[in-house]
Order: sequence, then structure tokens, then C-alpha cells
Amino acid sequence: MTLTGCATTPTETTGRANEMKLAFDFTDANPVALLNKLNNVGVTRKQLIESGVTPKIVMTFRGNASFFTQTDLSAVKEPERADALRVAAKLRELKSAPGVQGIEQCNLPLADRKLKPADLMQEVKLVPNGWIALGAYQQQGYAYIAP
Repeated sequence: MTLTGCATTPTETTGRANEMKLAFDFTDANPVALLNKLNNVGVTRKQLIESGVTPKIVMTFRGNASFFTQTDLSAVKEPERADALRVAAKLRELKSAPGVQGIEQCNLPLADRKLKPADLMQEVKLVPNGWIALGAYQQQGYAYIAP
């Protein structure tokens, strides 16, 4: 799959950084779109490693993306459940990949969507407020990316 506007060959970083800190902010309601974006995070991670840069990646989930960090998929529309399972598998894969520092779920959207913190995937950390967490990552030098 080729995406318009995306690099298709390994890129060189300017200034030869030893590490790159990236904070991805996901809010997607569509599991297919979310899975494509997660795949791109994986490609980005690999490209950084191949270029000699250590990735430090965090992924945050807010809004309707919150449906896809849950172990209980009853709140996910029936036609989207198979794709939701693929998203969960990708999150597990990424969580164990070198360079992925964490996956976080904002607590704020859960109640409105009738989602329970107890149903959060074990790979995902619950944070009280995703915006505050993202702000803290930016203060630590992480680049904010809203794919």
C-alpha cells in the first residue's frame, strides 16, 4: 500500500539525532483507519531504527478511539468487531516492540461511551486526562503527532 504524501524509502534525519521522541494521539472512530495509522507507526519505528536513531514512542487514545483499547467489544458495532480485534492485536505487537515506551488511554471519554476502565487491555495504561499526559510528553521533548 502506498500513501500519497508519505515517504516510501528510508529517510535520513537531520543533525544525526541519537533518539527521536514521538507522541501519537489517536481519536479515530473507524477501526480500519486506526489500524492503517498504527501500521504507519510501526513502519516509522522500523525506519528510525534502520537509520540508527532510537525511537521513543508513546501512543495515546482519546475520543472514539477509546472503543478499540477495550477487551469487551460489546460497545463496538457488530460489523467492526473483526477489525477491532485486528487493532487489539496490533497494539499488543507494538507494545512489545523496541522503542515503544507506552500506550495510554484517557479516562475522560470512557463514561460517556459506557466503557469501563476495568475492561482496558492490559497493554494499555489508564491516565486521568490524555491532554495533560500529552502536554507532559511535549515538555519532555516528545513531538506531538495527530495522524
